[in-house]
Amino acid sequence: MVDHLEQQFQALGEQDAVTPDYPDQDHVLIIEDDQRLAELTRDYLEANGFQVTLEADGAKGVDRILTLQPDLVILDLMLPGEDGLAICRRVRPNFVGPIMMLTARTDDLDQVLGLEMGADDYVPKPVQPRVLLARMRALLRRADGPAPDGEMRLKFENLEIDNATREAWLSGDRIDLTSAEFDLLWLLARNAGRVLTREEIFSDLRGIKYDGQDRSIDVRVSRIRPKIGDDPNQPHRIKTVRSKGYLFVKDS
Repeated sequence: MVDHLEQQFQALGEQDAVTPDYPDQDHVLIIEDDQRLAELTRDYLEANGFQVTLEADGAKGVDRILTLQPDLVILDLMLPGEDGLAICRRVRPNFVGPIMMLTARTDDLDQVLGLEMGADDYVPKPVQPRVLLARMRALLRRADGPAPDGEMRLKFENLEIDNATREAWLSGDRIDLTSAEFDLLWLLARNAGRVLTREEIFSDLRGIKYDGQDRSIDVRVSRIRPKIGDDPNQPHRIKTVRSKGYLFVKDS
């Protein structure tokens, strides 16, 4: 499998590589114990303008993330020393950058757990280089902040959301949101009063088509609701519209 991936990474590296100078390269930390895969990924990303640091030991993962504070973390699920889920949970209170989980396991439960621990995206192995690159760029664009001509601040009763600072407050208290949770909350709020389908949400937030199976949006909504004072059992702010998607309710 790695031989095939090596050919794919090398071929795409030649096609996709960019030549301009990058004075402000995004720094990516890859925590992956498969050395060959990690090096192939590093070489491909460096050819596309990223600065990359590798770490193979899960036991050092938390310290590396908090010390380096990279722009993005690619985090393998199964690691020696400490697994990716535990690392993600431990760093989230002090690391606001996007975290992308990488794993060979396909169990939906792993994906749900990763998102619940604060991961922003989830990419299965074998890695498709262009898919990985596109998802990384989407995460980094959102982390960089909104376009300057967009609406910056929304208020709904005691809930305030600021897209310039990427912060939200409930009754004046700052809400602890992951980057992905904020993106989803902002998308729903700026479309208040309109049902957003899962297809629309996936297209806007991840730049991919909804496959009908991915539960990441549902997991994030379930985590956002209590944070904004919404009753998970009888939500009044973010409502589920059966067979369609979600509705952020306007103030009456």
